[in-house]
Amino acid sequence: MSDKVKLAVTGALAGAVNGCFGGGGGMVMAPLLQGWCRRETKRALATCVAAILPLCVVSAAVYALEGSFPWREAAPYLAGGAIGGAVGGRLFPAVAAKWLKGLFAAFLLYGAWRYLR
Repeated sequence: MSDKVKLAVTGALAGAVNGCFGGGGGMVMAPLLQGWCRRETKRALATCVAAILPLCVVSAAVYALEGSFPWREAAPYLAGGAIGGAVGGRLFPAVAAKWLKGLFAAFLLYGAWRYLR
């Protein structure tokens, strides 16, 4: 299978997860980019950031068109999310890929544990 097809399938899976669950496309995309598409860890994680924004915009637009977008509930998270994104983006180059992988895995496991509890 060609690299372009693998990347397109990875994007489609991430988009489907993002749309169905209101987020989380990056949790699908990062491992697929690293394992299946053979991208280096930092490149895979940076690609997730670049790809997830448009996926979130599309998902939010669909939710809004269907009248199920909670504008008032989402607004307070925007400022914190913007600040956190800026801080994380600044720290990203300084953190070793090994640590990024470990932290990413820890967040996935914590999220799974919380969700199933």
